[in-house]
Amino acid sequence: MKLRMLEPEFTVCKVADFTGIDLERDFCFLARTDAEYSVVCPVSGAPGNTLARDDGWRAFRIEGELDFALIGILARLSAVLAEAEIGIFAISTYNTDYILTKSETFARAIDALRAAGYQID
Repeated sequence: MKLRMLEPEFTVCKVADFTGIDLERDFCFLARTDAEYSVVCPVSGAPGNTLARDDGWRAFRIEGELDFALIGILARLSAVLAEAEIGIFAISTYNTDYILTKSETFARAIDALRAAGYQID
């Protein structure tokens, strides 16, 4: 399986609402539940109405479009990283999955995933 490292450093934010968020930027992930509004985006695009945030995340994207019938892809990746004692923040989209790790563990994540046979560009 092929993974691609993404360049920007990301932030995970809790926001008051989604107003003022630039949806034209690359990598803007939104989530709304009955309890919160969340945004994951490059640090440079953090919204002004942020209530709480956690900067310093780096990301991998699983390359290609993943069929919904595929089972265990995210579980296998997260198991490799858990074995290396690296926490993750996972995001799934219609096409694929993204795995974020804290910047200080990103190099170890690359090493662990490569050792497990993943190709990383």
